[in-house]
Amino acid sequence: MFLALALIVADHRYHHLDQVRSLVEVGVYPLQYVANLPTQVSRELHDRFLSEAQLRVSNDTLQHENLMLKGRLQQFEALQAENMRLRDLLGSSFTVGDRVLIAEILAVDLASYRQQVMVNKGTNSGVFIGQPVLDAEAVMGQVIRCNAFSSTVLLITDVNHSLPVEVNRNGLRTIAVGKGLSQELELLYIPKNADIKIGDLLVTSGMDELFPAGYPVARVKTVRQDPDNPFTTVIAEPTARLDRSREVLLVWPLTRNARPNEPALTADAKTSHP
Repeated sequence: MFLALALIVADHRYHHLDQVRSLVEVGVYPLQYVANLPTQVSRELHDRFLSEAQLRVSNDTLQHENLMLKGRLQQFEALQAENMRLRDLLGSSFTVGDRVLIAEILAVDLASYRQQVMVNKGTNSGVFIGQPVLDAEAVMGQVIRCNAFSSTVLLITDVNHSLPVEVNRNGLRTIAVGKGLSQELELLYIPKNADIKIGDLLVTSGMDELFPAGYPVARVKTVRQDPDNPFTTVIAEPTARLDRSREVLLVWPLTRNARPNEPALTADAKTSHP
């Protein structure tokens, strides 16, 4: 017992056993390798002996999906061009082709009372307070603080965030506010006779002159009539991957006036056509 206590003290306070521990780990490694060898060999054999027919089926499926996606992309581009022609005929000043910049998420704060992330782009890259932030799927939030090299983004699910949206199906306008939960938004002031259904897609309306119109935001998942509430209770689920995205897009709408701290387009700034 005294010997054990002496070894504990020597290891904890003086680190005399670090070298011994390293030698023991080196000696145990072959045993760990041998123990994991059957699983590793089994996995490699399974991957090698996949039938050629399965690979061909998988390849054909991917080719068909790729062809369908390319066809849809061509349709979207045609619709976008037609929309621009119609707007030109109406004398609209609307322009498409917002400038975007890719940024990586450095830190995440998804507490119930605060929904924020930090990204690795700041004022040196032209980031400004209030700037819209998206992921590959939909709107994520907007910049609320920025320094030279990083920025803090307030997510749309934060209780302090509100966003003008409209139902993509019929143009019904409302306000989407965060509930402090990573997968819920509440729609305000929806009349009880409003045409809104579960599954409706909500997109940015552009009424705040900050977020460009037409970006996906959420899908309606609950529509409930409460006798004590003069409005319909509507809960929506964000379509952005708020708890899984690693990269985001910082957006400069083309309709926005240039700011002094915005640099010219650099190699890491890319233009998209949402």
